[in-house]
Amino acid sequence: MYEFKRFYIDGAWVTPPGRRELAVINPATEQQVGTIMLGTAEDVDVAVKAARAAFETYSQTSREERVALLERIIKVYQSRMKDVAQAISDEMGAPMKFALNAQAGSGLGHFMSTLAALKEFEFEETLGTTQIRREPVGVCGLITPWNWPLNQIGCKVAPALAAGCTMVLKPSEVAPLSAHIFAEIMHEAGVPKGVFNMIDGDGPTVGEALSRHPDIDMMSFTGSTRAGVQVAKAAAETVKRVSQELGGKSANIILEDADLNAAVKSGVLSMMSNTGQSCNAPSRMLVPKKLYEEAVNIAKAVAAKPVVGDPKKDGVTMGPVANKTQFEKIQRLLQTGIDEGATAVVGGPGRPDGIDKGYFIKPTVFANVNNNMTIAREEIFGPVLVMIPYETEEEAVRIANDTVYGLSGYVYSGDIEHARKVARRLRTGMVHLNGASTDVNAPFGGYKQSGNGREWGKEGLKEFLEVKAMMGYSAA
Repeated sequence: MYEFKRFYIDGAWVTPPGRRELAVINPATEQQVGTIMLGTAEDVDVAVKAARAAFETYSQTSREERVALLERIIKVYQSRMKDVAQAISDEMGAPMKFALNAQAGSGLGHFMSTLAALKEFEFEETLGTTQIRREPVGVCGLITPWNWPLNQIGCKVAPALAAGCTMVLKPSEVAPLSAHIFAEIMHEAGVPKGVFNMIDGDGPTVGEALSRHPDIDMMSFTGSTRAGVQVAKAAAETVKRVSQELGGKSANIILEDADLNAAVKSGVLSMMSNTGQSCNAPSRMLVPKKLYEEAVNIAKAVAAKPVVGDPKKDGVTMGPVANKTQFEKIQRLLQTGIDEGATAVVGGPGRPDGIDKGYFIKPTVFANVNNNMTIAREEIFGPVLVMIPYETEEEAVRIANDTVYGLSGYVYSGDIEHARKVARRLRTGMVHLNGASTDVNAPFGGYKQSGNGREWGKEGLKEFLEVKAMMGYSAA
């Protein structure tokens, strides 16, 4: 049982004055696996004051000092990888191999890519007689989600540190255990007092207080579009910068000249990864009408292969979704899909056969879907793929862009230039060509209601920097 009843503020573990406890539930067993304390606006104020005081000195550190700090964090993180992975598996249900290699590994990867970006980043440039400087934005409020706990912490904390910012982190109260281990890593690595602070709490209390706080200069939020809107509204009162990575309903366009078997298989496996709990998942597969039936049969066979069950057991490749609320939402949407005329060719409502507890979802593929159906428009955030036929390439692009979201897109073609041509027409922040995986050095973020700003690599570092122009800096 994890007992994490303290917050990390000003370089020390602090017992909050409030006594609001929250049970952390293992979604595979529906049993309590840990306890945290829920913070208040007063706790936020204490943490922000510590970060504000630390900013005066940390913002003046050299590139070399920050490089050394990131290197120390990476070293300690590597020594705690198994602890991080175990906590992630316990709090959000990821199978152990996936928790170690993908979940814990992604957090480490962001520190390594940020370190590389920091070493090469140009903080100053001269334009004529004007000097352009990029300086730390200030004290940052960071709010992270439960689906990729350390991935999102890593891609916010690492660039904030690299930029010279100080911060207050609020991890998801659904999956806070790995965040506490991360705070231990930061402490052991010798992060200066007040530079990194972490408090637990819910969105309406701690998230709201962070977003409204006059001494927070920037909010970086990852989560639902609904919650992102609330953060933006609260932050607007003090005109602070807001960077958001929100929802998605990404289209996967399989062109007529693609290797159909390879493209469908890749798309299904990508959709089912992390139990479908990825904002950039290829949740809408668009297939030429004349190839549709064949594609559905391929998808059905592939979706039947994941081994769903206890994340701690060898051979299990898909765990539960992270919490009861999400489980119930997905079940409602599965039934809605059927009620609106879609066909669940595999999966559907209910738990997988042989499982009577835990928030497990059947890997599901829906056929006979059109883009006006609820399951084609709402972000389901589970292992649910919808397959939509199209007549022409023009129609495929139109369907792909017919969504309030614009996070990612996927295009498969036997001709890379053909794939590139279609990719340029997608109104999304990212496009994967022919199954290309994500690139931690490339910017991650979206258009429209998928958010604003970018994370990862050099572009992620820029988000935490202000631009100052000093005219007359150089002689004419």
